[in-house]
Amino acid sequence: MTRQSISFTQPNDEWLKSQVDTQEYSSKSELVNDLIRQARKQQIEIDWIKAKLDKAENSGFSNDSKEQILAQAKS
Repeated sequence: MTRQSISFTQPNDEWLKSQVDTQEYSSKSELVNDLIRQARKQQIEIDWIKAKLDKAENSGFSNDSKEQILAQAKS
C-alpha cells in the first residue's frame, strides 16, 4: 500500500477523529480510503449518466409520446 502524508483543516481533522472515536472506522486512513472508494463509485455513476445524456442529446427530436419514451428508456 502506498504511504502518503496529507494535511487536514482543523474542522475536517476533528470530524475524522470523531468518526474513528465512534469505532465506525479503526483509523483515519481506513476512513479516508472508504471516502475515496465512495467518490470513485459516485464518479462512475456520474459518467454513466453523462454518457446517457450525451446520447439522448445527440439523438435528435422524437415524435413519440412520453409513455413511449418512458417504455424505451426502461427497456
